[in-house]
Amino acid sequence: MAAIRVLATLAVKGAFAELAARFQAADGAQVEADFAPTLALLVRLRRGEAADVVILTREGLSEMLAEHRVAAASYVDLARSWVGIAVKAGRTHPDISSEAALRTALMQARAVAYSRIGASGILFAELIVRLGIAHVVNAHAVVIPQGLTAERLLTGEADLAVQQISELKQVAGVEIVGPIPRELQVPAVFSAGCMMATDNVVPAEQFLKFLRSGEAAAVLREAGLEP
Repeated sequence: MAAIRVLATLAVKGAFAELAARFQAADGAQVEADFAPTLALLVRLRRGEAADVVILTREGLSEMLAEHRVAAASYVDLARSWVGIAVKAGRTHPDISSEAALRTALMQARAVAYSRIGASGILFAELIVRLGIAHVVNAHAVVIPQGLTAERLLTGEADLAVQQISELKQVAGVEIVGPIPRELQVPAVFSAGCMMATDNVVPAEQFLKFLRSGEAAAVLREAGLEP
């Protein structure tokens, strides 16, 4: 049986090894995944990169549906994720419980790490503009092209890291302070679908069915995602 090839957004990487292992134990099919921010994955898919299943932001998957690259009947919303803030383990947790507290924490930080692309980076860049502190934060920000922002806490480059909570949890040695106040953000929704061009239709559909199961939901929740 051919392995199921998945292209998935970084936000689900923390849950994926366990999901793949449980699916293989139950179904016998192997799952091979490659992870990148949704915007990067969209570029690769449009260049013709092959996959059986894709897991993207809802907006990204909608684009793939509109371009007839993903089978509409296979579409499923898997989980939502909130953007949060992390610090290096053992460091003081700043108060981010309100808009005013968050503004103070961001302005007092020596450096804040966030990503240039991806749902969290886009949201944060817009948020600091709305808060009127973009010029202060960006003067000392560590803005990475893509990847896990919390890694910059371990190197000492930043005091605070901003990203989806599920992505922050993928880095050992950091602690989640909490989500950015929910009234200041809209959660990202991650959705999955089967590629129209796949020759691996039945296993791909079985994997999507598993991702909608209660067993998969428990794994997603443990990884910081809300099924």
